[in-house]
Amino acid sequence: MLWLHVVLLFVPWGGEPPNEAHQRGLELYKAQKYNEAIAQFEMAIQAEVSGSADYKESVLSIGQSYFMLSQAPKAIPWLEKLPASNEANYMLGYAYIQVKQPDKSEAAFARLFGVPPESAAGHLMAAQMLLKKDFDSEAAKEVTTALQLNAKLPEAHFLLGEIAIFRGRPDEGITELQKELELNPNLGKAWYRLGDAYMRKEQWNQAVPHLQRAVWLNPEYSGPYILLGKCYLKQGNITNAEGILRHAVSIDPYNQEANYLLGQTLMAAGKKDEARAVLEKLKTPRPEQ
Repeated sequence: MLWLHVVLLFVPWGGEPPNEAHQRGLELYKAQKYNEAIAQFEMAIQAEVSGSADYKESVLSIGQSYFMLSQAPKAIPWLEKLPASNEANYMLGYAYIQVKQPDKSEAAFARLFGVPPESAAGHLMAAQMLLKKDFDSEAAKEVTTALQLNAKLPEAHFLLGEIAIFRGRPDEGITELQKELELNPNLGKAWYRLGDAYMRKEQWNQAVPHLQRAVWLNPEYSGPYILLGKCYLKQGNITNAEGILRHAVSIDPYNQEANYLLGQTLMAAGKKDEARAVLEKLKTPRPEQ
């Protein structure tokens, strides 16, 4: 499984001035020289008072460095020394999964978000975090446990629907999303994914009303507009496709799919010069945020 790529910001713990090895460790970490940083922090700890601000920063930095090196077994003992740290719990949640300790992973994510460990909410939160990093099998197990504890837990079936779609099983995804919408009909992202699932089956007519609902519930998000525009294009409804896709591009001007579909729609509408201009924009890199 592909390891995680994360950017963790250093926030100084404050307190007394760091010793020379500590300061050098910080510089090496920022330069992404993690092995060298670990050596410096291990030296620094020898001169730091246990529990002090510098000691905590050194411990966290060693754990972070091992985490960034994809060495979960070495990261865990250091991160476990800081159970009240958000940064430590974030990394522990993923590190425990790497070493096949899902219960500890769930507990770390529960601490991170301040929900009771082993609660339905705790398992659902763990599932959401795991799914963000493509741990879909582990996420599905957490959602299943959450539903065993609370069969009407909001967004649980939504996550199962997302996992099914991710695995290429749109029919299963549709079933789960319909269950979610029975409990939670105002969840715009569920309507969006339901439309997406029907599109994957090339059932454009069935997809349209669900994507319309997603647009009405979340009019500032470009995703449903893009899929809805594609549906209209597939149906041959060029006028609606053009209007919807123009709006998608106005929300997200550098979205590659939105511009490509708008270009194709304009070409179908006979607006060839404008279509070429839109398609030419695909060659322009998205500006740095």
